[in-house]
Amino acid sequence: MTPSEIQSIKQRFGIIGNAPTLNYAIQVAAQVAPTDMTVLITGESGSGKESFSKIIHALSPRKHGQFIAINCGAIPEGTIDSELFGHEKGSFTGAQEARKGYFEVTNGGTIFLDEIGEMPLGTQARLLRVLENGEFIRVGSSKVQKTDVRVVAATNVNLLDAVREGRFREDLYYRLNTVPITVPPLRERGDDIYLLFRKFATDFADRYRVKPISLTTDAVQELQRFRFPGNIRQLKNVAEQISVLETDREIDSRGLRRYLPQEQTSQLPMLVSAAGGATDGAGNAYSERDLLYKVLFDMRRDMTDLKKLVLDLAGGQRPHEAQELLRQNSHLFTSVQVSPYDGPTARPLRPEVGASDFILNPRDLAVEDATDYEDEDAQRVEDISHETEEETLSLEAKEKEMIIKALKKHNNKRKYAAHDLGISERTLYRKLKQYDLEQA
Repeated sequence: MTPSEIQSIKQRFGIIGNAPTLNYAIQVAAQVAPTDMTVLITGESGSGKESFSKIIHALSPRKHGQFIAINCGAIPEGTIDSELFGHEKGSFTGAQEARKGYFEVTNGGTIFLDEIGEMPLGTQARLLRVLENGEFIRVGSSKVQKTDVRVVAATNVNLLDAVREGRFREDLYYRLNTVPITVPPLRERGDDIYLLFRKFATDFADRYRVKPISLTTDAVQELQRFRFPGNIRQLKNVAEQISVLETDREIDSRGLRRYLPQEQTSQLPMLVSAAGGATDGAGNAYSERDLLYKVLFDMRRDMTDLKKLVLDLAGGQRPHEAQELLRQNSHLFTSVQVSPYDGPTARPLRPEVGASDFILNPRDLAVEDATDYEDEDAQRVEDISHETEEETLSLEAKEKEMIIKALKKHNNKRKYAAHDLGISERTLYRKLKQYDLEQA
């Protein structure tokens, strides 16, 4: 597709941005639209996945048919089969009359199944039959019915992980993933963040009849550094708050920070490429998860070096050898501040000095029964290292801790706790059961 054709699609569907990853996703959606192929759209919550499903429907031969968007995570497990496939009168308590399901109503159109990863396993089997044969059976009926519906699915979770955990059918995953489309998160779209903010600020200025908000240069930089876990939806909320609450229509970075939760600000070191994605020093692109792994591995390597160093010192090094050993490994003690200490083994040259400036006092090293403490010191080092690894690498413990904090913050109201954690209520219920927190 030509750039002008992509721009025309953006204008038609109200999509703002010039990030290459966004343009590529639009191009794939436009190319697959004229076919009947099943499409799986992946991306974080609030990144605009539903807009791509509308592009696919509007540019397809089914554009005159019905389009229905369904959030699978918002429908209770006991009623989702009835909602999708319909039911017969008397098939369950409260079924006072027969009802058509979405797959019957949208015959000849398109169904958008959002949060497909939250769909129950039983419903997944029924959906697979529709995708393979175009057949379904109403709840409480034995009559097979036909439908001609195109399915576009979306998810904000890794479905392959769900397959490995037994929460999603593998055959359904490969049937849905005929054509994958990845919608980039807002934080990886570079200058698009400010473009979207200006658009929202102008819209809210018209709605509330006020002068549009403008940002100073440092405020724009602050905005682009923010992680935006809620993506476009969160950016829109921030723009609306500022438009309504601020009397000064030009906002600097200090004023902007009042509307950006500090715990969601990215502290990871990264360079932003012209394409809007994170890169390393050589210009190779990588994700935020890769950055986190890199930091963790660097920390683990430094911890291992520190353990070896402490074990060598505890093994009876001579004073000048120990001092040389500390100097050779001074990089392990950068930015470490040590309080003045007059006890044995080591002390700083002066108050508030880094550990890299340590010297050893030969008189302190001349402990009468040093060998008696060797085993005890080695055991102490081993215990400390074990605790450090547990604290650093236990992601499940951190997840459990965050869930407990969110529940306490919202007085055990799970709906608000789930919203604060950025997950669905159903996912929170599953996590509570997994960590035995159902009584929390």
